[in-house]
Amino acid sequence: MTSPDRPLPPHRGHPVSASRRPLLAAVAAVGTLACLVSCSGGSGASQSTDASSGTYTFWDPYPQFDASSPWGELVTGCGKKAGVEVKRTAYDTTDLGNKALLAAQQGNAPDVMLVDNPVVSTLVEAGILNKTADLGLDTASIQKNIIGAGTIDGDSYGVPIGANTLALYYNKEILDAAGVDPAGITDWDSLTAALEKVKAAGKKGITFSAIGTEEGTFQFLPWFWGAGADLEDLDSDAGAAALSLWKGWVDDGLAPKSVLQNTQTTSWQEFAGGDYAFGENGTWQLGNAAEAGFEYGVVNIPSRAGGPAPVPTGGEFVTVPVQEDEARYDVSEKIVECLTSDENLLATDTTLMYVAPTAAVQARQVKTSTELRPWVDAVAAARGRTSGGLGSAYPTISEPLWTAVQTALSGTEDPQAALSAAQTSADKG
Repeated sequence: MTSPDRPLPPHRGHPVSASRRPLLAAVAAVGTLACLVSCSGGSGASQSTDASSGTYTFWDPYPQFDASSPWGELVTGCGKKAGVEVKRTAYDTTDLGNKALLAAQQGNAPDVMLVDNPVVSTLVEAGILNKTADLGLDTASIQKNIIGAGTIDGDSYGVPIGANTLALYYNKEILDAAGVDPAGITDWDSLTAALEKVKAAGKKGITFSAIGTEEGTFQFLPWFWGAGADLEDLDSDAGAAALSLWKGWVDDGLAPKSVLQNTQTTSWQEFAGGDYAFGENGTWQLGNAAEAGFEYGVVNIPSRAGGPAPVPTGGEFVTVPVQEDEARYDVSEKIVECLTSDENLLATDTTLMYVAPTAAVQARQVKTSTELRPWVDAVAAARGRTSGGLGSAYPTISEPLWTAVQTALSGTEDPQAALSAAQTSADKG
């Protein structure tokens, strides 16, 4: 966030990508091309004769929040503070990415847009997002691994409003009855041994989401990375070990076959039913955990050899799409600064059950909500899914990976063969 007496930002031209793809090709990287017909005609920004007033458009992936919600009121309030009216439109995550690409092609992109962090690199490659530095936005206080998900070739293209990630929730009553100390779960072997004790005690082991969507990849990544595997080498021995772990749990009855269809929501519902010892899920379930009716705890997902596994960061970035009328950027910048101020980050991240992207706000969160401590630690060790130079190549890797998980857990192919097919598909991507 910039100070009131900052120098005027430099000229803001359109962002340039040496390998820019046509916009329609970029649509496929965000989601399905089936949206090309039904998603045309976005409600982008009107070209105001006075950019300091009028209506500014804002898109986000929160259709669950209406105008009267704390989030809806915050967006409206930030517009008023900037001296404009904000017209907010909410879409589901995939639909938002597709509409953003098509609106940019048609020259009516929204003024400000909140997007899922893996989508940022695709939008940058399509040439439709401004650099935060060109907008005069200060991101120095943002945790490096969190902003890394929206950083391409050293430049950031948005400001994160927060992050979430994954850990293992556990049912304390079930573990106590099975004689399992959650503090002793430090690696794969100790976790599998705990699941076997739980099964022997007549309860169910672990539930997670292995569905054939990005949710499935998101949930598999801690085990994949925790084995030492790399997304650019899907069929490595380490990758096969991670998939074999999941398959072994399903085959041995330590995890249910329903994981193949489970979303993260339905997986949570299984855990919240009270029969499962463990549920892999995210920060966003903390409110539901408090209402589950049993005492719960949280432990880090263990890596294969011991210690916490790297987990993927979730969360959204506030971005400013390219506009023909560059005079509009000054107000858009004010809206972004308002949404990402310390006070508003604290309120937003409390509402969304996110971990704040700055150490200062994290400290305030933990002071008032001690249950966030393990999540702050998990986020600190997390990785962006598009980090490490993957950028817009990530979707061409993620889909083959979740397909391999489905293929192996269903018994169609063994883990090594499924991942070899995934690598072949990713290479063609």
